[in-house]
Amino acid sequence: MKLDILAIGVHPDDVELGCGGTILKQIALGYKVGIVDLTQGELGTNGTAKTRKKEAESAKNFAGVLIRDNLKMADGFFENSKANKLKLIKAIRQYQPDIVLANAITDRHPDHGRASLMIKEACFLSGLVKIETKLGKKKQEKWRPRKVFNFIQDHHLEPDVVVDISDFIQEKIKFVQCYETQFHNAKRKNKSTPISSKSFLESLTGRAIAHGRRIGVEYGEGYTCEEYIGTQDLMKIL
Repeated sequence: MKLDILAIGVHPDDVELGCGGTILKQIALGYKVGIVDLTQGELGTNGTAKTRKKEAESAKNFAGVLIRDNLKMADGFFENSKANKLKLIKAIRQYQPDIVLANAITDRHPDHGRASLMIKEACFLSGLVKIETKLGKKKQEKWRPRKVFNFIQDHHLEPDVVVDISDFIQEKIKFVQCYETQFHNAKRKNKSTPISSKSFLESLTGRAIAHGRRIGVEYGEGYTCEEYIGTQDLMKIL
């Protein structure tokens, strides 16, 4: 299945937190969107790999995402290795996205920046014909996404692009709350972590307000991009 957008996050819930509003908006606009998680989030203080899998499926169904795969790399210990990059290349070639949304280039959690670099390299290498991969017994064709955008996570990076998610902010919070073991839930008592408090979800909304102000809208999601960003029509830029 060819997708328009493939969001890749190292932990189940990274995508919902970093670009959940954008995903909901692009799906509402009729685009085909999928998610690939690199790990099962098995090192998280709350929950288990099993509960995270169930929550990720719930989030997929909530948003209407077409596919959600997990590459089962080692949470906390995965390496930017040939073997892991080949796993990513196979996924990129399978879904042929025009745009990839990926983890932040630098962040408090060391997995995020490391994943960002690996995703960037895999997107480039996926376009090389001499790297051969197979899906089942069928040889895959080379494919290179047109652009990689990195969503902003814990560190306050300066965005290169901001997407207006004003009509989707409440849905984004519900999207995030599909992870009952990870985030504040009045009906469930989770161990205290930086992301399990009520104030964390409030800070998520606050960040969306801050990004939205940059483009004159109520709520936004910011992205960095290491390449030039072009347009066919200046009038379509906010």
